Amino acid sequence: MKLYNPVNTDNPEETIVDSERVGQASEDDLWFLPGPMEEEPDYLPPGPMTEPSETSVLAAWARAEAGCAARLAQVAGRLGALDDRLRRGPLGWRHRLALIEAAELSWFVGDRVSPERLALWIALRLSGAQEDSGALSRVGWAVRRLTGGPGPEAGLADFLDRRDPENIADDADRFAERADGWLALMEASRHFHPITRACLGFNLWSLAGLGQNGDRMEAAVTAGRVAAAEGKGAIFAPLALGGAGGLRAGGPPAERLTRWLDGMNNACLAAMRHLDELELWSTQAETVMSVLSGRTPPALRAVLTEWPLVSAPMVETVIGASRAAVQRNLAWMEARGLICEMTGQGRYRMWRAAI
Repeated sequence: MKLYNPVNTDNPEETIVDSERVGQASEDDLWFLPGPMEEEPDYLPPGPMTEPSETSVLAAWARAEAGCAARLAQVAGRLGALDDRLRRGPLGWRHRLALIEAAELSWFVGDRVSPERLALWIALRLSGAQEDSGALSRVGWAVRRLTGGPGPEAGLADFLDRRDPENIADDADRFAERADGWLALMEASRHFHPITRACLGFNLWSLAGLGQNGDRMEAAVTAGRVAAAEGKGAIFAPLALGGAGGLRAGGPPAERLTRWLDGMNNACLAAMRHLDELELWSTQAETVMSVLSGRTPPALRAVLTEWPLVSAPMVETVIGASRAAVQRNLAWMEARGLICEMTGQGRYRMWRAAI
C-alpha cells in the first residue's frame, strides 16, 4: 500500500502535521512486529555479585558490637564467673563439660552421638556395629580440642588436624591459603571483644572456604576456643549446652550477634547450674562414703565427677582397679542412692551420678 501526502504550499506546518499522523498510523498497522526492547521483561540471570571488602565486613560487625554492648557485657560476666568456677574446681569438671558440649554439638551437626556412646568411645574406643565411626572420631576430636592444647590462632592446620596433600595441583584449593585468609581476618578484628570475634569467625568460616569437609563442628569448636582465649579456668566457652539457637546462621551481623549472645548466655547458665548440682553431689557422696576404706571409693567418686556416664569396664580401665572391686562399690553406691543405673538391663550397664 502506497501512502501519498500532498504538500500544502499555502500552509507548510499543516503538511508536517499530516505527515506525522500518517507515519503514526502506518506504525500502528504493523501489529506483528515485537514491541520496543525496553518494554520486555528481563529474563537474564543476575550477574556475579562482588564480595564485600574486609573493611566493610569489619565495619558492619563493629556497629553490631556497639549496638549489643550491654548484652555483651552481661554475657562476658557470665563467662567470667564460669571461668573462675572452673579455675577453683577440680580438673574433672572441665572434662565433664567438654564431653557434654561435644555431645550436644554432635546433635547440632547431625551426627547424634549420645553421651554414653561418646564416653565409651573416648575411654575404651568401643563402638557398635551400626554406629558411624567417622562421627565418633569427629566428636572425639571435639572433646580433645575442648579439653586442652594450643588454640586455633596458634596454627589452624594443627588445631584442625588438616593438611594439604603434597601433590596438590591447584593452588586455589590449598587449605593453608584459606586458613591464612581466615586468620588474617581474625587478626584484623583484634580490637573486638573475644566473644564478638568468636561469632565473627564462626559466621565467616564457610565464606573463607573452610567448610568443605563438614564442618560446622570444626567452626563451633574453634569459635568456643576463641571466645575463651583470655580465660584461666575455662578452656572453651559453651555454645550448645543451653541449646544450639546461637549457632543458627542467617541475617545481618546485628541479628547474628544477638542470637550468639543469647545462646552463650543460656549455655553458661546451664553449665553453672550443672556444676552447682555436681558440687553438691560430690560433698554428699564424700560424706556417705567416708565409712569405706581403700583407694577405690575416692577414685570411683572422681571418675563419676569427670564422666557423665560410666560402665564397670570403663572405670576398671580408668582407675586401674579390679572388676570385682569396681562392681562391688558401684552396687554399694547405687543401694544408697548416690548413683543411678541408666540402661535398665543386666549386661552392658551404665551409671551416672544422681544429680
